Amino acid sequence: MSDIIFRTARLTDLPEIVGLLADDPLGSQRETVSSPVDERYVAAFKAIDVDPNQRLVVATDAEAVIGTLQLSFIPGIARRGAWRGQIEAVRIAAPFRSTGIGQQLFEWAISECKSRGCQLVQLTTDKGRPDAHRFYEKLGFVASHEGYKLQLAG
Repeated sequence: MSDIIFRTARLTDLPEIVGLLADDPLGSQRETVSSPVDERYVAAFKAIDVDPNQRLVVATDAEAVIGTLQLSFIPGIARRGAWRGQIEAVRIAAPFRSTGIGQQLFEWAISECKSRGCQLVQLTTDKGRPDAHRFYEKLGFVASHEGYKLQLAG
């Protein structure tokens, strides 16, 4: 492995990001890998790119995209006006799993949250991902809340 770089995603990274999101049993059911990339992904990328409280991130090894996550900075009134960092859509390319890249990516993301003044970093994870749960707990995350989602049309 060369030096791993964590950076804001570029539009040209989008096919690799979608591929990473689709490369697991859950993602394969809800993502669409196509060439060209589905316009819904392009529209979402553009919305994220212009929002100063959103950051789509990639991990690269010699310019190859090997990981991704989305980092959201959320202002709130609760906890005396605390900002939260929300980490979502985390994926590491299969050949790089269990190599420490995921931990490095999280350490980087948590550092970004601290630099933005966040007092809390949170994430959600599907109940069907026990390996991810162990990974997050190893990083110090605590399963302190139940999460609920309501699927809307589309």
